[in-house]
Amino acid sequence: MMLELTEILDRPGASVPFSTDVDLTDLVYGTQKPLSRVTAQGAVRNTAGVLVLKGTARVEITGVCDRCAADFSRQVDFPLDAVLSADASDEDDENVFPLEGGRADLEDIVRTTVVLNMDQQLLCRPDCKGLCFRCGKNLNLGPCDCTPEPDPRMAALARLLKK
Repeated sequence: MMLELTEILDRPGASVPFSTDVDLTDLVYGTQKPLSRVTAQGAVRNTAGVLVLKGTARVEITGVCDRCAADFSRQVDFPLDAVLSADASDEDDENVFPLEGGRADLEDIVRTTVVLNMDQQLLCRPDCKGLCFRCGKNLNLGPCDCTPEPDPRMAALARLLKK
């Protein structure tokens, strides 16, 4: 979706609201396609001649957790924060997006923002405890019955306590 911004290009302080849906079901992340439709909303504001886009992108992530191997589905909000520029020399910065004839490509901005903000691992929740490396129990469901192995760095202290 192209967002028309010609009406605020020469009007500092003016803004244009936006709301869009972007389909990211084709995005491959590792071996999974965890994303669905992204709903983005916010506004583009002319701040002293610089067009600044601010908003939020909400997406549902569905997949298999990389730590505990459980199926999950959760909603995540990513902040949209971009500068829109007609100057082609600014394209090296990941937060600067080009204006094409006074219009901004919202799909490109949302897609780039979501990809750059995704975690390196797909997790069912940020504090996922994973699996016990001995018995394989999902530690998010509670502790396992395995006896902890002593820390080899404390072996000398353990020998002193036995005496």
